[in-house]
This record gives sequence, structure tokens and C-alpha cells, in this order.
Amino acid sequence: MKRSTHLALLATTLSLGSCSSPPALDASGSFIPMHPDARGPMSTVPAPTAEALAPSPPSSGAPTASPASTGARFRVEPGGAHATLASVAPLLEPGDVVEVVGGAIYQGGVRFARPGRPDAKIVIRGVPVDGKRPVISGGADTIEAAGDHYVFEELELTGGKNRCFFHHAHDVTLSRSLVRDCPQQGILGADHDSGDFTMEHVEVARSGSGIYNHQIYMATDERTHPGAVFRMRHCYVHDGAGGNNVKSRAERNELHYNWIEGARYHEVELVGPDGADPALAREDGELVGNVLVKSTDFYVLRLGSDGTGSTGGRYRLLHNTVVLQGSQSAIRLMGEVESVEAYNNVFYRAGGTGISVFLDQAKWTTGRPVLVGSHNFVPKGSLTPSSWAATVYATDPRFASFASFDLRPHAPGPLVGAGSSATANASTLAFPRPLGAPSSEPPMRAIGPARPRASAASPSIGAFEPEARR
Repeated sequence: MKRSTHLALLATTLSLGSCSSPPALDASGSFIPMHPDARGPMSTVPAPTAEALAPSPPSSGAPTASPASTGARFRVEPGGAHATLASVAPLLEPGDVVEVVGGAIYQGGVRFARPGRPDAKIVIRGVPVDGKRPVISGGADTIEAAGDHYVFEELELTGGKNRCFFHHAHDVTLSRSLVRDCPQQGILGADHDSGDFTMEHVEVARSGSGIYNHQIYMATDERTHPGAVFRMRHCYVHDGAGGNNVKSRAERNELHYNWIEGARYHEVELVGPDGADPALAREDGELVGNVLVKSTDFYVLRLGSDGTGSTGGRYRLLHNTVVLQGSQSAIRLMGEVESVEAYNNVFYRAGGTGISVFLDQAKWTTGRPVLVGSHNFVPKGSLTPSSWAATVYATDPRFASFASFDLRPHAPGPLVGAGSSATANASTLAFPRPLGAPSSEPPMRAIGPARPRASAASPSIGAFEPEARR
């Protein structure tokens, strides 16, 4: 349909009433959750206060490359021709760019359903004013990405009754944004229609509730989008209000260079689809160059299953710094698991007391544990797999300043140059298409520019190199 014809039809539709379809309701009028872990009716949430809606500053880092515009350009601003995102969403064509003026609060509950193309993505871009992003607030789903090939960037999302960002499309990117104070799910990918989803330089905070609502909850549709990937890079996730910080049922997970701390339960949980045919795919996960901080006595990671779907998956941990402050075990393995690789990671418990790296409750697909790894740091007295090689045992890893959570290694110290660059695994059970040596370091409790990691023939153990090597 030509754009002019579409605009004419839209004008007629808008004159008759809203063109957006309402959420599905059950017989009692309650919202029907779209995700299996949202089991009951959504509770009523009071409107956010003015203080809660106050915009926060955008990231100070250099922006990542956005798709070049090949279509029309729309401007959303108070008092302008388009004062709301909802008025623009039905107009969009491949290659269009929507600029949302910052320093203002806009009504949420906006559904973007008209698709872009791989070579002409639709971009929804915040334009900060005096350092303030546009705030999109409220609605059942503050932003709903229902169309393929979208980029959302420089936005602040808050107060969505059910979800602040709801993704059930393919090739969707959320970049350089803040998602905060979401009373149910923060960012959610549905079981159906979800394909590739990428998060870059995103801060997520104070979201989730109870057991089943998480700050980030991803899934992919293995029938509609086989081989889809959940990618999360350079993000800062903290102060969860419930659930896990990052939970994913995606077919492939790539979590690189993130700082994740303060979950009610697991910092990261990678498990299988709930109710899907297990023969469709194996779900794998790779964590590289992350900081994971667990302040309670819960496990830092859970891999394999949450008691519903199992992955039968392969997992790879490379150059992560894992800090336990209450828990005595770092990684809980449940359900069907095929292999776990671990190279050049720090596992440290405050005070330097010993830990159990794994709580192995897995049903190994090979009939035996496959725990491969080398050059990991653990406190003295820790329990580690007998199959690990060149493990470094010491009471103190000698961080630059553990008191201020500067987790860069101090030189000299047991972490500096103690890793190995030989992390390729030739086994038939190895994680497929692994990342090589990490090229970046995670953000240090704040979103900013990507921090390049110094290259070294003998890398340091953990997520950082010492400052002297930069």
C-alpha cells in the first residue's frame, strides 16, 4: 500500500476511535499473561509518582552505530504535529526514523507492529534535551515490539503495568536506554514469534516482583525462528525488586561484558522452554567478561532447568568475575545438561572462605558430568571439579579495592597474567561458535562507553586486566 493511501485510511480509522487492539482478557476481565511464568492476573499498580518519573541522564558513552535512514523522519514532541508515539506507530514503513524529544514524559502502551526490513530497519530514537532522555511511562506494556526489524535507542521506560518492554518479533535491538521501576516484568520476550533480540548499553533497575517476574526474561520461538539468539552486551542490571536479574529460555544466549548484581534470586538463569517440544533444539549459553555479584545466600547462576523445561545444553564461562557475599555455592546445575566449560574465571567469596563452585543436581545427557576448565581462581578450601586444570587457590585475589567494588586485579597479584589464551575446546561436546579472547571489559556499576580490554599473551584471570596494562 502506498504511504499516501495508508495515511488516508489511518485518518479515517483514528476519527472513529483507537486502532490498537486491547489485551486479551479472561472471563473475569483480568489480563491473560503471555508468558508461562506470569501465572496469575496482573495486580493493579498505582500511577508512578513525579519523582519516579524524573528522567535520568543518558549514557555518556559514544553511541553505537544506528542504521542509516532510508525512509521518512517523524518527530514526536509535546505540542507538535505528533505529540504521542501512539500517533506515529501505525504510520511507519521500512527505513523510517522516529525522533522522540527528550526532557518530557510520554504515555506508554504503544504497540509497534508494522515491520521494517533487514536492510531498512525502523528506528525509534530518543533525542536527549539538556541531558534528559524522553520518558515513556505506563500502559499495560510501555513499549510492545510486535514488528520485525526495529531499533529502539536512548529511551527511558518505566511504570508498565505488565511489562516495560515486550518483545515478540525478530531482529529487535534495545540500545543505550534505561528500563526502571517496572512492577511486573522489566523486559520480556514471549515464547511465540520471538526471534533475535539484542540489548546493548542498557541499564535495568528496580524491576520484577515475587518469584515469577524478572528484570529481564527472554525466550525465542524455536519453530518460527530456529537458531535465534539473545545477545546482551555492555549492560548494567542491578537492584532487582523480585525474581531473577536475567532469565532466559532462548535457544542461544550470548551474555558478554555485563555487570549484573542485586537479584532477589539468581543473577543469571539459563533454562529450557516451558512446554515446547524438547526435540526442536538444544539451548546453549555463553557468559564472557561479566561481573556477577550475589549479595544474598542464593546461587549466582542456575543452568539447565528451573523445574519446567530442560535445555540439555552446553555452557561456556570465560573471564567472568563472580563474587559471593552470602552464598556458599556459585552455580546450580539442574535438569538435563550436556557440558559446562570454565576458563579464566574468578570465583570469590567475601572474606576469602572456601566455596563449592557447583551444586550438581544435573541429569547429564552423556551419563556423566562433563565439567571442563582451567586457570580459574577460587579461595583456598574450595570444592572444584577434579577435571579442572591449573586452578589458582588463594585467600585474597587482590582486587584493586574490594571495599569500593573496584574488581580490577592489583599488580602484582594472583590474577595478573595467570590466565591462559588456550581456551578452545576440541571436544564434540564443546560450546558451538565460541567467542575468542574478550575484547572489552564490563561497565563498572554505570553505563558508559565500551571499555576495551588490553590484549596479552598471558591474560589475567577475571573480567578485567589491571590498569597498568591499559
